[in-house]
Amino acid sequence: MFGIYLKRELGRRKKAALVIALGLALGIALVITVNSVSAGMTQAQDKVLKSLYGLGTDMTVTKARSAPTDNSSGRPNFEFDAKSNDSDEEQSSDRVMTQGGQALKAALVAEVAEQDGVANAVGAITLNVTKVNGSFTQGKAQSTTGDQSQGQGGPGGSGGNSTAAPQVQGGGASFDVNSYSVAGVDVTDQTLGPLAGMEITSGKTFTAAQTNAKVAVLSKSYAKENEYKVGKTLKISGTKYTVIGIATASSSESTTDVYLPLKQAQTLGDAKNKVTTIYVKATDSQQIDTVKATIQKNISGTTVTTSADLAETVSGSLSTASNLATSVGKWLSIAVLAAAFLVAALLTSSAVSRRVREFGTLKALGWPSRRVTRQVVGESIVNGLLGGALGIGLGLAAAYTVTAISPTLTAQLGSTGGGGGMGGGPGGGPGGQSAQNTMEIALSAPVSPTTIALAVGLAVTGGLIAGAMGGWRASRMRPADALRSVS
Repeated sequence: MFGIYLKRELGRRKKAALVIALGLALGIALVITVNSVSAGMTQAQDKVLKSLYGLGTDMTVTKARSAPTDNSSGRPNFEFDAKSNDSDEEQSSDRVMTQGGQALKAALVAEVAEQDGVANAVGAITLNVTKVNGSFTQGKAQSTTGDQSQGQGGPGGSGGNSTAAPQVQGGGASFDVNSYSVAGVDVTDQTLGPLAGMEITSGKTFTAAQTNAKVAVLSKSYAKENEYKVGKTLKISGTKYTVIGIATASSSESTTDVYLPLKQAQTLGDAKNKVTTIYVKATDSQQIDTVKATIQKNISGTTVTTSADLAETVSGSLSTASNLATSVGKWLSIAVLAAAFLVAALLTSSAVSRRVREFGTLKALGWPSRRVTRQVVGESIVNGLLGGALGIGLGLAAAYTVTAISPTLTAQLGSTGGGGGMGGGPGGGPGGQSAQNTMEIALSAPVSPTTIALAVGLAVTGGLIAGAMGGWRASRMRPADALRSVS
């Protein structure tokens, strides 16, 4: 009886039911869109962070670089010879500097690994190589002849031509500057560190036996730009390294160009038994703040940076869009939903007022108030579910449109003040100054099952609120109200 009456009443009031459903649908669609875009922002931010500190890393331990001493600016110096021959011989010079922060003793890696809550710790060193190559072209002395007759007096003066002092003409210098980043990787444990977020697309990665081998893995972008392939030789500061693999970042662009075994990188950077970054994985991702506090307490002079700390330094259009989605979008969704619930409740209450004769007659026939209320609530819940279905469809369409368009957002990641951020990426510089790493991320809008469940819950909630108000009004009607409406 309930189902038959429900179907008949909804069929008689299609327009009113459609208006209520559309109001709820718009609110639910907006909630789905905002949630999916926010999820896309989170994914984009994760791509930025993972490209810097690698997969599986919960925090890093670094040390701020101290101020330069002994009248040293901390900047690389280059010295070239101005050769006296005419060969224009090309000269080249590499300057290798540790990057991101002050070097730590490699023994600290084991000490960090022994702290409570730490599952694993791996050390790495980040270097910046500046290569300058070019040649000098020497100028040539040329003599000039001029009329010296004027202004030459005194005894023996002749009024003829004379040869002037020779003048140097031509010459100069032409030099190219190329700067790239090098990461020293612990080849015995590549699950953490700079290479953890990379996928080998050509060749192979390091083996545990290559702790001090002269081999290198290059990022795909660096290899393509400089025309390196597997098997070719890369020369850094006079040392030749065989390229054994080409790697591509699994989440976004890599911020490191060259990967070497840790011992080779330490030798290259004149930092024996030193690391610049310790990558840490916690035993429990919910206890990261506690582990951070423990490391800072037990190992003085270090800076512990978590992914949450690093996320606060992300700026650019990604940060702006994320703030809009989480703040403006959230409150706009709440406002629209509140308005949709209110409109649905008012429309339902108004519809009940126009059905005085119907409900009064039903009560006269013996329907109790709770049955009348249940009937109104049932109709409202059906309207809410219809609105939910429409809202889910609109929300999915909006999310698909965002993903199809894939607007490009820029993300800039600066230093957290620890001298190199979460992995000592190539943005670091001398004196603890860290330049910003800029990346471009394509925005997507994934819709999770949780978001769909939220939409269904909102639809039912909207129906219950509207049904409760309408049912309350219907329950207060008396059979005499129906008789008065007839008269």
